[in-house]
Amino acid sequence: MPTSGLTITSAITLPHSPHRIPRLGFGVFQSPPPTCVSSCLQAFRTGYRHVDTAQYYENEKSVGRAIRESKIPRSEIFVTTKILSPGNDVEATYKSIVQSVTKLDGDNGYVDLFLIHSPNGGVESRKLMWLALEKAKEQGKVRDIGVSNYGIGHIEEIKEFGKWPPAVNQIELHPWCQQREIVKYCEDNSIVIQAYCPLVRNQKAHDKTLLAICEERKLSPNQVLVRYCLQKGWVPLPKSDTPSRITSNADVFAFELSDEDMGKLDALDQGKKGAIVQAVNN
Repeated sequence: MPTSGLTITSAITLPHSPHRIPRLGFGVFQSPPPTCVSSCLQAFRTGYRHVDTAQYYENEKSVGRAIRESKIPRSEIFVTTKILSPGNDVEATYKSIVQSVTKLDGDNGYVDLFLIHSPNGGVESRKLMWLALEKAKEQGKVRDIGVSNYGIGHIEEIKEFGKWPPAVNQIELHPWCQQREIVKYCEDNSIVIQAYCPLVRNQKAHDKTLLAICEERKLSPNQVLVRYCLQKGWVPLPKSDTPSRITSNADVFAFELSDEDMGKLDALDQGKKGAIVQAVNN
């Protein structure tokens, strides 16, 4: 995927869809409601047009409020959210999805991308959530649907009961956890890859290889890590509640990492051991 001409407004067309997903997203995990509003507004001022939230984060209402307060047309902002567990049946699960849509965009609103947050609940749980997401897509409440933390077997399973393949798989990705098997599967099957924890929650800010690249390029560790994801063809979702960092994390379009830089970062992969949240189970 060419990355030299990328800008903060660059987007990829989603598979089987007329809609496009911005190449850079803004994460709001563990951002409490009032902080979440101001952080999203700072992100929008910086130029982000893609926010990633979840039912589990308990801040969907705050994201919705920030979108309204920003005065940016809703059509220009891309919203991703996620469902973690189903109700007793498809209808109850669908209602839970609609509640999220209402929190984010009002009674007649929509969500751009709705994901199953995790496969960990088991087969029946995954099936209920997928069928409810398909219903939400059919009803126009959700434009595109996908999954998160899904391995190859979980995605293949959808073929047994689903009408559509997932448009997106959101997984933990950074130089220390590259998940090459699932990444290749997604690329081969035209599934867009969202990268969560691209900044490794600051746990690798003192890594010697990373710092050497930063020093040579006069960049911050976060800028190198976000740019790395972009050049891999992923959609990174950097998270911060510090206004200056929100801005600098998006200042990644005036430079390009060299093949040598990318190779050094590629060599840091620790496989599943490198995950700080969850590596997928293929």
